[in-house]
Amino acid sequence: MASTPEENDDNKLRSVSVDLNHDPSLMIDIPDALSEREKVKFTVHTKTTLAAFQKPEFSVTRQHEDFIWLHDTLVESEDYAGLIIPPAPPKPDFESPRDKMQKLGEGESSMTKEEFAKMKQELEAEYLAVFKKTVAMHEVFLQRLASHPILNKNRNFQIFLEYDQDLSVRRKNTKEMFGGFFKSMVKTADEVLLSGVKDVDEFFEQEKTFLIDYLNRIKDSTAKADKMTRSNKNVAEDYIHISACFSSLSADETSALSKYLLKLSELFEKLRKIDGRVASDEDLKLSELLRYYMRDLQAGKDLLYRRARALVDFENSNKALDKARLKSKDVKQAEIQQQVSCQKFEKISESAKQELTSFKGRRVAAFRKNFIEMTELEIKHAKNKLSLLQSCIEIMKK
Repeated sequence: MASTPEENDDNKLRSVSVDLNHDPSLMIDIPDALSEREKVKFTVHTKTTLAAFQKPEFSVTRQHEDFIWLHDTLVESEDYAGLIIPPAPPKPDFESPRDKMQKLGEGESSMTKEEFAKMKQELEAEYLAVFKKTVAMHEVFLQRLASHPILNKNRNFQIFLEYDQDLSVRRKNTKEMFGGFFKSMVKTADEVLLSGVKDVDEFFEQEKTFLIDYLNRIKDSTAKADKMTRSNKNVAEDYIHISACFSSLSADETSALSKYLLKLSELFEKLRKIDGRVASDEDLKLSELLRYYMRDLQAGKDLLYRRARALVDFENSNKALDKARLKSKDVKQAEIQQQVSCQKFEKISESAKQELTSFKGRRVAAFRKNFIEMTELEIKHAKNKLSLLQSCIEIMKK
């Protein structure tokens, strides 16, 4: 079915916008993806003018595990300790729409053919929306790396983009997963201990307070936005049954009332489509944005943790140096360690200040863009609903 100009305009706005910085020398997108039962294969397309790459344009196929591997290598590198590492894309999860589709099939006998067809159409649209969000989040991760003046030079990132064979990234085994869990527990306990220490730099103390408070507010907003989206989806699904009831009444009615009942059935079917779009737009432009910045704020907190850890190491090296001088033993080694710790802390502090300042500007711009686009779509949908209701009233008056 061909799209109308109005639908094409909507589609331009119906995408996840979480980052506005694009480097024209390295442009990345995911134009295609193939969903299989246990995995999704993403086609990663790159256009570049950078000399580090062998070709100006190329495409490779990657799976979710490849994205996680790339993210983990960046997080684990000491070279990027002072940077906000873009959050890894969430794992593709299509279980919810698949379960709903299975339940719909089991309950087919209790519905009319028309109700079943419309419910199936709704679930197919939901599956497609989840699939598009999955692709968008993986694309955003790569675009964030491409737009970063330091991370875009990472060798593993270049291999990820350019190597045209399977990266053969295996999933973590049980031992590695347990090790990662243990490391996470140690980090959490460490964060609790460090959270009570007042930072010597007022800038970082304010940033720490802000990020903790803002993350809690974002979590609360996300839960409420999801509740609003579910409500609109439920309304759209209820319209299916209302439309079917009016259609059934119209078929049974032999008087002139029949055509009015049929018009009401058509009205609720059109309202269903609009409310379905409202729910989809709110999910993309609000809920998904909030979910992304929950992860991005956590990445900012991780940066502050690494800096706090470096500060503690620096302070401990100072104590070790004082102790070595008192005992006149291993002084040279202690001095070297103290200098290394000092340089590491200062380097992280310098880049972290730039990263957090940039993060604020990027966040404000992304929220502003999404809110404007969502408001424009809400106004458009409201006008369409008003037009439908007015037309229906005019028909009823005749």
